[in-house]
Formats: sequence, structure tokens, C-alpha cells
Amino acid sequence: MRVDMAKEIGSTSYPGRGIIIGKTPDGKNAAAAYFIMGRSVNSRNRVFVTEGDGIRTEAFDPSLLTDPSLIIYAPVRVLGKKTIITNGDQTDTVFDEMKAGKTFEESLRGREFEPDAPNYTPRISGIIHMDNEYAYEMSILKSNDGDPSECLRQTFSYPSPIAGEGHFIHTYMEDGNPLPSYRGEPTPVSIEVNDIDEFTELIWNALNEDNKVSLFTRFINVKSGEVETRIINKNK
Repeated sequence: MRVDMAKEIGSTSYPGRGIIIGKTPDGKNAAAAYFIMGRSVNSRNRVFVTEGDGIRTEAFDPSLLTDPSLIIYAPVRVLGKKTIITNGDQTDTVFDEMKAGKTFEESLRGREFEPDAPNYTPRISGIIHMDNEYAYEMSILKSNDGDPSECLRQTFSYPSPIAGEGHFIHTYMEDGNPLPSYRGEPTPVSIEVNDIDEFTELIWNALNEDNKVSLFTRFINVKSGEVETRIINKNK
């Protein structure tokens, strides 16, 4: 059963990083979003900037950047008619491996959760296929309930997206120390607006005010392939 998108996003103060993919209620557009949050100075010191057909993160204040390894990356890249969205440098892995002929799931087999003990942040990924009919997939690579000796790999496929519905996956169930990894399948959420600015505003306003950092949204017309993109950065 799908739940209210904004309420689900705002149900915890720290969902971490999140991906939403779905379809507008009029059926005309694929709808996607990626957001980042932060608790530390290093994590909060980021902005989204455009790069080609996608985006990348960069330090808002370079003098405050201490460790770029897990916070500076390209969250969104486009490969032909495929849009890749992830929460780390696995975006590049998916891009390169799929370009070489592998599937989305196959491209992630060589990756695992982030090496940020004790959190072992999951790597979440999504892909929008516009090659023929619109379809999308989502993936999560996570530790086995905090045990880093095993990586659990789960991929979810949505071959026939329903108008007005999307799926939401994020890195953490809630705030905590250590941070508890996301559990279960991507959450079915309602997408109730056909306008990208309304979609963007709904998500941004639902995110915890103290912890939200940046938001990317994109609509892709399922017939023409026309793309609309929005970016909001808390640091301006």
C-alpha cells in the first residue's frame, strides 16, 4: 500500500540520503529525486552542481573539507537513455559496467556498503530506463545488520510504473549511533503532483530543517524524452 510521500520523508529526522523514482499522476513523466543530509560539518559542507547531463557534489567551503572520499562524487549520470542515480561513486561503476554490456544488477556485484564503521552506510542506487518503455530499478548494498563480514545485495525491478506511484529508498531507518541501515523493500509512495516545482517543494519542505543539505529532482517525458531538472542547496 502506498503512503504519503512527504509524510514518509519527514517521518524521521535523519533518513540520510534518499532516492525516489516513480511516475506523475497524469502518466506523462518519469519523476525522480535524490537528496543528501548531514550531521557533521564535513557532510553539511556540500552543494549539488550540474555536470553534463547529470550532477556532482562539491564542497561549499573548500577550507572546511576534511575527507572527500565518501562525500564528493557524481550522484547522477546519463548513459544513452538511462539515468543512473546513486549515493556514491558507484554511479561511475554502474555507468562503466553497463556501457560494457552488463546489467544494472551485474554492475554492482563488485561493490559493497561504505567503509565508514560503525555505520557501514548502505550504497543505494537507482536507474531509469527509457530505451523502449519506461521502467526503473533500485538496489541496496548493506551490511548484515551491522556485521561487515557479509554484504547483502538486493535489487528491485519495476517494469511497468503506475501513474501516481513511486518508490522511496534511503540509507538509514532513523537517527542513531550507530545509524541503523534501511530495512525492507523500497517504500511505495504517492506522487500527487504533475508539476516539477511542486514535486521539488514537497520533498524539500518534508526534509528535516537542521539536517537537509541538497536536493535534485528530474522529470523525463516518457514519450519525447524531454528533461526538466531542479536543484536546491541549503548552502547558497
